[in-house]
Amino acid sequence: METDAVKLSVVVPCYNEEAVLDGLVEALKDHLPAITDDFEVILVDDGSRDDTLAILRRTAVSDPRFRYLALSRNFGKESAMLAGLSQTRGEAVVIMDADLQHPPQLIAEMLTFLDKGYDQVVARRNRTGDALFRTLVSRAYYLVINRLIDVRLEDGVGDFRVLSRTAVRAVLALGECNRFSKGLFSWIGFNTTTVDYDNVAREAGESKWRLRDLVDYGIDSVVSFNSKPLRLAIHVGALAAFVAFLYAAWVVTDALVQGNAVPGYVTTICAVVGFGGLQMILLGVTGEYLGRIYVESKGRPHFLLKESSEGAATPVTVPLGARYEQFAQLSPTLRTDTEREAADLELTH
Repeated sequence: METDAVKLSVVVPCYNEEAVLDGLVEALKDHLPAITDDFEVILVDDGSRDDTLAILRRTAVSDPRFRYLALSRNFGKESAMLAGLSQTRGEAVVIMDADLQHPPQLIAEMLTFLDKGYDQVVARRNRTGDALFRTLVSRAYYLVINRLIDVRLEDGVGDFRVLSRTAVRAVLALGECNRFSKGLFSWIGFNTTTVDYDNVAREAGESKWRLRDLVDYGIDSVVSFNSKPLRLAIHVGALAAFVAFLYAAWVVTDALVQGNAVPGYVTTICAVVGFGGLQMILLGVTGEYLGRIYVESKGRPHFLLKESSEGAATPVTVPLGARYEQFAQLSPTLRTDTEREAADLELTH
């Protein structure tokens, strides 16, 4: 990893983005020099199956300001962002998508707020052009989610933002494997402001988000920042037991007073199926938390690099969490392979 600081870094996660990369590169070449000549763009290939990596190699050769990292497989957008952030050298760092739905021309306006003392400048898109149903679902989601989790999420806010070097270090100091970036950016705090922009249609290609991904994303947002679902499971279980007790009391009383026969097969089956389904839901909630504990306990790296524009100078991974600060302090002095190996050995103990 190079250690010479620059004014501005731009991190762009890429997954199967061959249709838009040339347009992205040209757009950044048009807008970034007007802000500063001292910039770098880090394009992160997240195990793409198309020609994304070939385009990144070609771009890095033609313009050294554009660097690339290639993950060893598809680790997901969260890991790709982390990989890029870990290699940035900029005093200010921009995170944006490759599909040009995050307009590069907005970067200059966002950067002005860093000079006003903000550490996070977040782009917030409006819902212009979205279908009415999608808009209503989105509003309902944020209304519910902000009542459940311990941080606040804003509708229209995504990963498009500018971070100060302090904020970048704070994000990399969070070592958890189960990452929900919207929540993490909110959790680290610091002075934050938003810049609104109009919704922009995707330039080319297609969205990688499927309905299943959106559902999983919603679940991640709930369980990543609180234990309220577990507390809710206790309350639902207690309520179900109370309702069952009342029903049993009513059945017995009705049989004694009215002489009616105790309901039989149908009532029993309905009760068994209903309470069985409720138990499975509660077990699923508990299992979701246990699964996350299991993943965290293994302590595996968040990403692995197979290739980069820097060659062997880029480590295969970067320690995050509490060890990142140690790594960040040591890395500027690592000038030889021997020093790098010694530092890696120290970091593992």
